[in-house]
Amino acid sequence: MKVRYLAGALIVSAAAVLAVAAHGRGGVHRTSHASTAEAAVDANGNMHVPDDYRTTFEFLGSWAIALDRGRGSKEVHAVYASPGTASAYRNTGLFPEGTVLVKEVFVATTAPMTTGIVSHAESLKGWFVMVRDTSGRYSWNKLWGDGWGWSWFDADNPSRTASSDYRADCLGCHVPAKLSEWVYVSGYPSLKP
Repeated sequence: MKVRYLAGALIVSAAAVLAVAAHGRGGVHRTSHASTAEAAVDANGNMHVPDDYRTTFEFLGSWAIALDRGRGSKEVHAVYASPGTASAYRNTGLFPEGTVLVKEVFVATTAPMTTGIVSHAESLKGWFVMVRDTSGRYSWNKLWGDGWGWSWFDADNPSRTASSDYRADCLGCHVPAKLSEWVYVSGYPSLKP
C-alpha cells in the first residue's frame, strides 16, 4: 500500500513539474505580439522603451560601428526582439504584426587586450525602438509609416522620444534594408533558417 501511494505521489509530482515546465516554455511562445506592442505603445501611438526587454525579449544580435579613423569601433548596437519573433520570421520571412524591436546603442571604447585590439560597450547612448504595424493604426502620428513605428530615445529618458518624424529622423538609415522590411536581417543569426 505504501509503495503504491509513494509511486502515485511521484507520478503526480512528476506530472506537475512537467506541466509547469511546459507552461513556462509555452508562455514565451504564447505571448502575443499585439500585447507586447501594447506594452510599448500608448493609445495615441507614442512609443517608449519596454521596461523588461532585456529579460523577456530575444537577443537577435549586435553590430559594431567602425571609427571614422583608426582601429576599433565608435558604437556597439545590441538588438532585442519581442518573444517569438525569430521563430515567426524563420517560418514566414516576415515580421509579425506587433513585433517590437529594441536596439541599445552604446558608445564604445577600444583598447589593446591579449586577444588584440578590442572594442566594447562603454556607456549607453540611447535606444531605437521599432513596432510592426502594417494596418496604419496611427496614421496621424508622424512616427508611424512604412509598416513600422519608429522612435529614438536618449539614454536619460526611455519614456519620451527624441524623434519627431520617422521620414526625417529614422528612415534614411534603413533605406538599404527596404527589401527586408526595413530591418538589416543579415546581421541577426537567429533570423536565419
